[in-house]
This record gives sequence, structure tokens and C-alpha cells, in this order.
Amino acid sequence: MIKRIDQLDLTKQYTYADYLTWQFDERVELIRGWISRMSPAPLRIHQGISTTLTIQIGIYLLNKKCKLYPAPFDVRLTNKRKSIPNKSITSVVQPDISVICDMEKLDEKGCIGAPDWIIEILSPDNTKKEMRDKFSLYEESGVREYWVVYPEYFQVQVFDLINDKFISRGFYVKEDLIPVGIFEGFSIDTNLLFD
Repeated sequence: MIKRIDQLDLTKQYTYADYLTWQFDERVELIRGWISRMSPAPLRIHQGISTTLTIQIGIYLLNKKCKLYPAPFDVRLTNKRKSIPNKSITSVVQPDISVICDMEKLDEKGCIGAPDWIIEILSPDNTKKEMRDKFSLYEESGVREYWVVYPEYFQVQVFDLINDKFISRGFYVKEDLIPVGIFEGFSIDTNLLFD
């Protein structure tokens, strides 16, 4: 049984079955089997944006079939297949915000398969990971809409999955309303996001 992260071989690939046996407090993700350490507690601006998004989305989703899950929440990405054994899953991530509309993807451990909408709020030390590693992982697994929030620039970049490829819809800044592509008629107010 692994009780400390330093007991793991960081040059080795792991699976979700391994991940389930780890007993340490440090939060990690698996990206294609490789351990990715998560940042220490996020900055206040990160948490403020996350809270504001969670409230706006949560209110919209009241009495709707889709569910909202803020981090920490395990999402096991399986390249569009739902039924796969734990020992074959090599990517487990904890997006800042996940919205899932297919209830069959939810189990007691989190989500298996791509959420419909993922939002990641960047911190200074995770930009490369979010934009390179997770971007391609989310695209390949079929996430329908992916938002990347840049707190220091007061910007949000929105990607829509079109023909299995993420296409940037563009950047949104303070004073913009960001339309949510998967929910017609719903927008996020950036004035509340970046106050």
C-alpha cells in the first residue's frame, strides 16, 4: 500500500486501479498514465472565479438533467468508451468544473467518460499542462465544450468540439456575456466573474 507520494516511481506509468490504492493526501492526476502533481491550494482569485462559476451554472441547472461537479472530482477519461476496467484507465483528472448530462457516466467514484463541459482556471504553474496535455486529452475523449480561464488577464477562451476537433470560439473579456454552447439561451456574465 502506498502511503506517501515519494514511494511511487515517477518514471513509471500507472492506471486508475493503481490510483485507487494510494493513501496519501497530496492530490495528483494521471495523464495517459503519467503522474501529474496538482498545485498547492489555489490563489484566492482562482477560488473566487470557481465559486462564481459554480453559482451561476448551478442556478441555471436547477431542475435540469445535467449535473455540476466542482473540483476535487475524479473524471476518468476513456477515449469515448464508457465500459472499461480500472486497470485499463490511464487518465484521471480533476477539472475545476465539470458538467455532465449523461447520468450513465456517473458512479460513486465520479465520472467515467467525457463530461459535456469542462472549465479549467489557470494558475501560473499549470498553464503548460492545461493547454497542452489536458487540451488534447479532453479533445480526444469527446468533451463538447472546454473553457480556459486566464485570471491574470481577465480572459476566458472557449473551445467547441466540432468534427472531433476543438475549434476556438475566441476570447471573452470583462463586460462580455459568454454564451454556453451546450445550453441554448444561457450565458456567463464576466462582470461577475472578474470583479
